[in-house]
Amino acid sequence: MKELNLNAIPNHIAIILDGNGRWAKKRLQPRNIGHRKGAYNLRDIASECNKLGIKYLTVYCFSTENWKRPDEEVNYLMNTPIRYFKKYKSKIAQSSIRVKVIGRRDRFHKELLDTIIELEEITKDHQGITLTLCVDYGSQDEITTAVKQICSDVSKGKLKIEDINEATITNNLFTKDYPPLDLMIRTSGEYRISNYLLWQMAYSELYFTDVLWPDFNANELHKALIDFQGRNRRFGGLKKDESK
Repeated sequence: MKELNLNAIPNHIAIILDGNGRWAKKRLQPRNIGHRKGAYNLRDIASECNKLGIKYLTVYCFSTENWKRPDEEVNYLMNTPIRYFKKYKSKIAQSSIRVKVIGRRDRFHKELLDTIIELEEITKDHQGITLTLCVDYGSQDEITTAVKQICSDVSKGKLKIEDINEATITNNLFTKDYPPLDLMIRTSGEYRISNYLLWQMAYSELYFTDVLWPDFNANELHKALIDFQGRNRRFGGLKKDESK
């Protein structure tokens, strides 16, 4: 296998964290055990990304559609960040990782919302990787919200219809302050995007692996990055040697 080139590390990667339930099922354990294992794995992968010099890691934790899951599972997922934050608050405060949460917040209970606000506050000045947790997030919902905001700006005279362009939409998304997405990774052998960062991934590279998320370790991350480094990224154009 090729060596990882530390001089060609992507700036922004995203991961669809898939396979927690199947990981637990294979071990004859409840699904929530898989989610717990997946949460600890996210800590490890974020730390590895930080060491490698990746600037942004954006992960799909809970979609707008995941509310359809059994109440017990939803309640566990909604309360896991609270338990984790209380347990590791001092370590989080001392780390270099900046944490942000994007998605809807109107369906969170107060304790979860307060935890998110405090987590973002105590890490806002950290200079390492930006770890973004997408919770109650759906790309179609995000784009719909952006369109509504743009329509509002037009109706208030803040914006002319003829001035609307791709940048206008980008600047009204949750990720408006983020760099372009370079690499999208999905674990667990599923080959779909599941309503995740649809606008942002227009020219990102896609990497799919059969490895379940709790087993996606540093070595698997390196495999994905090495694969990315072998891609020929043209962004719709041609490189000089291809145009002859």
